[in-house]
Amino acid sequence: MQTVDCPVIVLVGPTAVGKTELSFRLAERFSCEIISMDSMQVYRGMDIGTAKPSREEQARIPHHLIDIIAPDEQYDAARFVRDAFAALEKIAARSKTALLTGGTGLYLKALFEGLFDALPADKAVRERLQARLAEEGRAALHTELCRVDPVAGARIHPNDTQRLLRGLEIFHASGRTWTELIAEQQRAGQGRAVFSRVYQAGLRCGKEELRERIARRSLAMLDGGLIEEVERLRQAGYGPELPSMQAIGYRHVNRFLDGEWSRTELTEQLILDTRRYAKRQMTWFSANKDLHWFEREDYAALAEELSERFGL
Repeated sequence: MQTVDCPVIVLVGPTAVGKTELSFRLAERFSCEIISMDSMQVYRGMDIGTAKPSREEQARIPHHLIDIIAPDEQYDAARFVRDAFAALEKIAARSKTALLTGGTGLYLKALFEGLFDALPADKAVRERLQARLAEEGRAALHTELCRVDPVAGARIHPNDTQRLLRGLEIFHASGRTWTELIAEQQRAGQGRAVFSRVYQAGLRCGKEELRERIARRSLAMLDGGLIEEVERLRQAGYGPELPSMQAIGYRHVNRFLDGEWSRTELTEQLILDTRRYAKRQMTWFSANKDLHWFEREDYAALAEELSERFGL
């Protein structure tokens, strides 16, 4: 176990709810450094589709775990936990407050409840599986996962390519299932940190308001150059088959660039799938009993609660 000595604020919520704006207000109020808890903001060159803070914003408030790998590298919960602990140590050494914020619920769970991804990535195994994916398709690989690890097969959707490949990678690299390793680590408490001072907050808003915010942000991304960003990535050699290029926004633009969708279809599907993703995020976060929920406009209430909790 690792002990985290600095105050830690966690701010989560569905995409487009307003986490970034509120995180900057909190960071300035409580002298925070921000640790991104976003599985896509780690990638360099993927800025618009990930709603990454601008360079000016990052210069204003110190950020961690943004722009740390190339789009063809793999990043998972195992690496996030290691990187997050390293960032927390640096923040504690500077006597600052850490603000963990983002929408990747798996990363939050891994950090606070134990590490899910027990093994590091095995590049050779992953490459063989990716070749099989291209040749056989997702359905065939999902059938295999259900056979070797029925529990993981039941919880991983056939279209969730990254986790599907990860489940099979663990099995072929170690001879053990992801489910077995999760159970073992939960029993042993491996990867779990002890936080001396922590407060977990969730940000939410009304259903219709969130739908409208998602639509506006999706349109703003497209108008702001998302298509051109994906074109640059493809020209740099980052093809649509990469896990990073299968993320929301990027896979949509890839289908548009490949002639499968019109601009109207791209826009409609992007908005629809982002709304579905936000719904899945809320389902995930709703299961976290340590979260204290605030409406997106309730900065004053959250700031007061944090002041009382940490004496800041």
